Amino acid sequence: MSVSESDAIHRVNHEIKHRRLDVLRVTELTPRMRRITLGGPQLQGFTSLGSDDHVKLLFACSPEEQTALENLDFSRDGVRPTMREYTPRRIDLAAGELDIDFVLHGDGPASTWAAQAEVGQVLNIAGPRSSMVVPDIFDSYVLIGDETAIPAIARRLEELPATRKVLAVIEIEDAKEQQPLKSLAELEVVWVQRHQQNLLEVVKGLTLPEGQLYAWVALEKALTRATKRLLIDEKGVKEDQIKAAAYWRLDPHDDE
Repeated sequence: MSVSESDAIHRVNHEIKHRRLDVLRVTELTPRMRRITLGGPQLQGFTSLGSDDHVKLLFACSPEEQTALENLDFSRDGVRPTMREYTPRRIDLAAGELDIDFVLHGDGPASTWAAQAEVGQVLNIAGPRSSMVVPDIFDSYVLIGDETAIPAIARRLEELPATRKVLAVIEIEDAKEQQPLKSLAELEVVWVQRHQQNLLEVVKGLTLPEGQLYAWVALEKALTRATKRLLIDEKGVKEDQIKAAAYWRLDPHDDE
């Protein structure tokens, strides 16, 4: 399969804007995942071209950070709000809505805020800084992640046509964390319960879809690295057709 330059995977940079958005709805997706729907006049012009884009969510963890957050002026050196990166799950500018899905893991500024979020509250966001655009130039896809990656996986599945094959492998806490995933593509979803199964062993035992393949991996840092290595060394996936990202780190002193 030949790929023209215009059809290749490419990055698109965006002008970074800070937005102060209102909480419009709070939806319980699973016992450990909560969707916050945001909106407001400042959402207009929001752009997210890649299914795994990230926006920065801004939180005040001290009086100084609260002052910086209220001023929304980070052009000079000084105190900045605490920031966490999340995937825009759904963008509907016609309706004026942006969905962000949060894993309620019990600690961290984002999870703590989401656990108490109510309609009428405000959340400040910035970005995305850029989008990695993956055109539909592959025959099949392997998408591997955990709860934190479900928003990006779900967005990608919704974009693919019926002519594609997709294998999605998703590590979750327990069976209650399974979510319905919609796609026109021929889809196989393997849910891996982390306390009962080993993700690497599950992936090792799977047969990957045939054809020109694109693999996407987003897990805890060490597990992401090990999964990427497995795909290359044992499954024969080409390194330039894999995107692997560390969505979080097991070390509690690292970023959330």
